[in-house]
Amino acid sequence: MQTINWQAIGQAKQAALEVLLYNAKGPHFGFPRTAGWGYPEPYTRDLMISILGIGVSGNEQLFESIRKVLHALALNQSERGHISSMVHNPDDRGSSDTTPLFLIAVAVFRNMTGEREFLHEATQKALTWMEYQSPEDFYLVAQQPTSDWRDEQWVLGHGLFVNTLVYTYLRLLGQPERAELLRQEMRHFAVREAPWNQHVHDRLVLKNKPYYALWSYKILGSERFDLLGNSLAILSGIASPARSWEIISWIEEECTSMQHRGELALNLPPNFFPFVQPGDPDWNWRYPEFNQPGNYHNGGIWPFVCGFYIAALVAAKKYELAAEKLMALTDSIKLVNKANVDYGFNEWIKAQDGQAMGQDWQTWSAAMYLYAAHCVEHKQTPFFEAMRQETATEVITF
Repeated sequence: MQTINWQAIGQAKQAALEVLLYNAKGPHFGFPRTAGWGYPEPYTRDLMISILGIGVSGNEQLFESIRKVLHALALNQSERGHISSMVHNPDDRGSSDTTPLFLIAVAVFRNMTGEREFLHEATQKALTWMEYQSPEDFYLVAQQPTSDWRDEQWVLGHGLFVNTLVYTYLRLLGQPERAELLRQEMRHFAVREAPWNQHVHDRLVLKNKPYYALWSYKILGSERFDLLGNSLAILSGIASPARSWEIISWIEEECTSMQHRGELALNLPPNFFPFVQPGDPDWNWRYPEFNQPGNYHNGGIWPFVCGFYIAALVAAKKYELAAEKLMALTDSIKLVNKANVDYGFNEWIKAQDGQAMGQDWQTWSAAMYLYAAHCVEHKQTPFFEAMRQETATEVITF
């Protein structure tokens, strides 16, 4: 077991704060930039996720920066309640995750500031928009392909990630009954026995797979593993404590197997596995250029996603493993693609060789490092603690 080096973590936290402050004012109307050099635009999803790190930073400058972002998103909200993909551009639409992320960010901001009615009207409009995203007019929401954060990966119908976001904002905004009904519907994400996705099962180590599948819609689906969606399922309390432990055990065993096969160079899980290979039914025609196995959304290591995984480990009370992964993440955020800096906080890392491949000084990489470090240090997961306790104690009558 690797000894945790709090001095190294403290230095990395200071570097993360430097990145966030540098990115806090970009060239587009003064809104924060998504990355220090490569992405000057204010991408909504990145900035909404960054609020978790901003929330634990205690930095007033960052608080006011994210306040400005949330106000702009509310101003640029569509007539029916949809939140734009770019903070400054009300006509850039089509994302399935920006509206639920906005609702989570508003709830977190209210928690941070005590402003309980912050953006009340915009919040109500966004909630209504999300209710209309269910094809069955129940609780699970659906999405179009390439409309969530995986812009080069096809998630069809009911996606795990987006529905974990819906569950989270329902809990944070005080709608436990609707949240529980959604959780019951999420049984659709259960991994089935063969022959469904047999090409996936052949590459998975364990016979019994406790995780939630990537997406499901009627008779179709993908049983590949989505680290972000499953981490949010643990963090938010969708997964029971027993199931959370099973998911984590499965992840660690599968990652060990990938390391032995030469598919994984770091002691951190890829965002998605097993990788889609040429010839698989879900190999998309754009994958040769953008999504080779172990690259980008097809199994790249994303520091911000690893931050969510570390928080999920803390939520599951796997404190030693969380500390081990935090040290691995502390090493990985030093990796640099092009910039001349000590800490790259890169966008994503190639799984097989550990090379930084994305943009340096990525806002959500820095923010989620701050959040993960705070979770490990305090053995708590700010903004998520109460919802897991409520899930564990409430009794729902049908």
